[in-house]
Amino acid sequence: MNPAAILERARDVLRLNIEALEALDRNLNGSLVRACEVILSRPGYVVVTGMGKSGHIGGKIAATLASTGTNAFFVHPAEMSHGDLGMLRSDCTLLAISNSGESRELRDPLTFCQRNGIPVIGITQRKGSLLDRMSEVTLLMPTVAEACPNGLAPTTSTLMTLALGDSLAMALMDERGFSAEDFGLHHPGGALGMKLQTVREWMGDNHAPPAMVSLQTPFSEAVAAITAGRKGAVAVLDDNELLAGMITDGDVRRAFSRDVTSLVAADVMSPHPITVSPDARMSDAIDLLAVNKISNLFVVESGRPLAIIHIAELIQAGYVT
Repeated sequence: MNPAAILERARDVLRLNIEALEALDRNLNGSLVRACEVILSRPGYVVVTGMGKSGHIGGKIAATLASTGTNAFFVHPAEMSHGDLGMLRSDCTLLAISNSGESRELRDPLTFCQRNGIPVIGITQRKGSLLDRMSEVTLLMPTVAEACPNGLAPTTSTLMTLALGDSLAMALMDERGFSAEDFGLHHPGGALGMKLQTVREWMGDNHAPPAMVSLQTPFSEAVAAITAGRKGAVAVLDDNELLAGMITDGDVRRAFSRDVTSLVAADVMSPHPITVSPDARMSDAIDLLAVNKISNLFVVESGRPLAIIHIAELIQAGYVT
């Protein structure tokens, strides 16, 4: 093995990929705008298809479209010839991918679309190819060398296709006004999706209310309430049952520097605690915890505490990594 030669070859591949993306950038034109117009004008799904490596890239493009506001799914072109052409409804758009533009498996779906008035958006590197001729809009990629030393394995061409698909998806996302809230609805799982939830969604229907005491609650009872609540804090309410302050484990420790015999909650609480609205995103709640270097945060609506968020449970549930 020659480590230097291996690294140099790897850098050659990266340079070729960079050059390919730069060529794609220079080549981008009004065809992408027209592709967006076609998709936005159609009420049905975008059906993405492609053979081999183009199919793998197509699957990712379909997933990106679906997660960013454009209904889409991937269908293998060979399966279309065996019944899955039924997935191409009259209101759909076909996004077909073939670097050569001559993949045999694409002939049946392309012919079907032509017969049934279904618009085709083609992604190919070859002008005048079957895919180019049968597409209403062709996203033509520049001709660049593959990074494969034999010029055979799809490398730079698949990278350009992926980048072009991402460009199309993001342009459609902007045109649809697809917001972070919309994104969260499509991504309820995982840390990203959870952070885009609202605090109210995090609370759910059965979330236990926080431990609460009054201003005049004896110190010992306030400590017992913290223990029973198991969140490391208790809400202190005023005479109108509105949040006046909070007592944390730290407040309890600091109180023991004094004679606690006659102390009440009002004597040891931290007034005006940091709170969050139930309509805020969970990401906002997490930011408040991090920026203020606190472990507990009350969820408050109209001055009344509804819940308490503890950093430990967020970590345990995967909201914070």
